[in-house]
Amino acid sequence: MKKSISYILIFLAMQFFATWAAYAAWLTCTGFSLKTVMEMFLGTKPLITSGGMIILGSAVCNILLAALFLWRRWTEVSPAWLRIRQWDVLLWSGAAALGTLLPSMGLQELLPEVKDLSGETIRLIVGNNLGYVVLCLLVPVVEEMIFRGAVLRTLLGCMKSRWTAIALSAVLFAIAHLNPAQMPHAFLIGLLLGWMYSRTGSILPGIVLHFVNNTLAYVGMLFYSASSDITLTQLFGGDPKRIAMAIGFSLCILLPAIFQLNIRMKTAKQAL
Repeated sequence: MKKSISYILIFLAMQFFATWAAYAAWLTCTGFSLKTVMEMFLGTKPLITSGGMIILGSAVCNILLAALFLWRRWTEVSPAWLRIRQWDVLLWSGAAALGTLLPSMGLQELLPEVKDLSGETIRLIVGNNLGYVVLCLLVPVVEEMIFRGAVLRTLLGCMKSRWTAIALSAVLFAIAHLNPAQMPHAFLIGLLLGWMYSRTGSILPGIVLHFVNNTLAYVGMLFYSASSDITLTQLFGGDPKRIAMAIGFSLCILLPAIFQLNIRMKTAKQAL
């Protein structure tokens, strides 16, 4: 348990210090004095951000996190999954991500409204051509390495109840986003990702699900003027029947995907 908490603290500390180091380098290279940069760091002056700067900070942070967790062997990486060639599991993982999107948005809309602390940051990232690389390619890999490959793996090894470990890892995953608006969806996705990892012992299916989830969100933000708080009401013009049909259609994708994953992941784990 202590190890899992330490992994989260390392994740958060690296996000803060590595990101700020990248920000400082960017601001200095674009003409700001070291004094001004320090004042921004201390909060006495407002931080001047841009999409490129945020993307650089996120890329540096995630690359350093991946290198650290691999170097210290906190995350176990094995080519075993590639050898068994269970590509159908990856296909159904993507389908499950597709099926979770609208039900999660519907649940989010029913919950009390909370402040979106990352909305502006996400808009700046999506507005940059390199935003997709960070949000949809780099982040899924690194977060799965840390939250499933390190945090959940440790919890599964020290807890008697598999589902207690999965639920706790999902809570930690949600909290680590540091944004109340993202936490409900992050928790639900964390449960699904945790279940998948516990059944397979591999982060690869989770990376695929995470990639599809982030890609769908990214595309949605592109089509809706980079808004990070799109609702089902906006998508379907407030028509309850259309919303219900959309959620029903999504469940017709999600439930068969989970059923198929349950069967195929068992076969895959036996083959490992």
